[in-house]
Amino acid sequence: MDIERVAERHCIVGAGPGGLAAARAFLNLGLDIDVFERHSAIGGIWDRSNPGTPMYESAHFISSRDMSAFHGFKMPADYPDYPNHRQILAYLRAFAGAYGLDEHVHLSTSVERAEWDGSHWQVTTSDGVTRPYLTLTCANGTQWFPSMPSYPGQDLFTGTIIHSNAYSDGTQFLGKRVLVVGAGNSGVDIACDAARFAELAEISVRRGYHLIPKHIFGKPADAFAASGPHLPMRWAQRIFPPLLKLVNGNPSAHGWPKPDHRLFETHPILNDQILHHLRHGDLAVRRDIDCFDGDEVVFADGSREVYDLVVMATGYRTQVPYLEESTFRWKGHRPNLYMRLFNQDHPGLAAIGFTEGDGGAYELFDDMADLIARTAWAAEHDRAAYARLRHRFAGQDPDLSGGVKHQATDRHASYVNLQAFKRASAALRKQFGWPLVDQSTFERVRSRRDDGDGRPRRRESAVDPNPSN
Repeated sequence: MDIERVAERHCIVGAGPGGLAAARAFLNLGLDIDVFERHSAIGGIWDRSNPGTPMYESAHFISSRDMSAFHGFKMPADYPDYPNHRQILAYLRAFAGAYGLDEHVHLSTSVERAEWDGSHWQVTTSDGVTRPYLTLTCANGTQWFPSMPSYPGQDLFTGTIIHSNAYSDGTQFLGKRVLVVGAGNSGVDIACDAARFAELAEISVRRGYHLIPKHIFGKPADAFAASGPHLPMRWAQRIFPPLLKLVNGNPSAHGWPKPDHRLFETHPILNDQILHHLRHGDLAVRRDIDCFDGDEVVFADGSREVYDLVVMATGYRTQVPYLEESTFRWKGHRPNLYMRLFNQDHPGLAAIGFTEGDGGAYELFDDMADLIARTAWAAEHDRAAYARLRHRFAGQDPDLSGGVKHQATDRHASYVNLQAFKRASAALRKQFGWPLVDQSTFERVRSRRDDGDGRPRRRESAVDPNPSN
């Protein structure tokens, strides 16, 4: 096999939102990078032409436009409060172009295998080349490998069962009796599509969830929350439920189960439409499935119904197919990483986008990406600092729950409270003299057109990430 010898470089796998954030952060510190993207274009799951993407036609961002942008690169002012998938894809590609990130992306090139040889990650790609990298950042995403439950009688069901990963648009429901299983944000969206297109639309839920409307008193919900005082979590959990009842009324009156947990103990369900469809009788709620019986689904309460199509909106398994499973420690079915970022056992191995949080993802990605990049800079330029970082990563992981007792589900095994993450990030930055991330952090790397020749200027050489030096 061909071994391509290059200077110290850093590898990023994936050119979706997490990979692009990482690329910008690495370039900001003058580090040499290669980004490998198996698809023929940038955008990750937001590109519906990307094979295996879970994106469906009615998908919109669940955090709002002004609370969701990368630092220093706002979403267009003419975008709606909650942009659709086409707008997010256009934004990601504009972001990549504005910072020259696309120049570092190897499209239609997948990472087949990565192995640590004691000093470098030997990364073999689909072009048959193995390249050595000082660090490896996994940004391949977590929504590519569907998690399918198994129920008694499922194999003999006479209807069709699909995972939500195979759902495209509401025309798939025309003339059908449809059951959607799972009440995450995607499941609720798909159930609302079924309410509009299907002959019969029902949703099966294990428990009740708190429903948060996308607008509260005319403001996007996240902007409304950010505009008020930052309350201690114990107070927020007391104050916000009465507010939600004021806005939503009583969802239980329309068949939605009463939540069995406190607000914020599960990932928020941000949706305005489900209550509309429940109130109008276009959608009905069923309890958890007990078994399948011919053309019927039997539920835990003993009720049963005939369906033509069952959509399993039951989440995804996190996999990093180019690394051995034993490379990671695991918490449930999620990699257990220091600050949800750093592998405790293997030098130079980090991941971004392997967690969910209770706010806008892209600013969180920027903070995470900057921490990964500064650690990579230390690995290349300051071995003493890097040794201290490795010692810290092997120690006690900071509590990122924000005082919330999240439900003991696989989804919440790596969940973060954004304020808790910011505090942990600030502590790490203080120890190593790193600045906080703000709107000006990445100005250095932004592409500027030179004399109208259409080419971005060359980036600056490696810079010390500690401005006090």
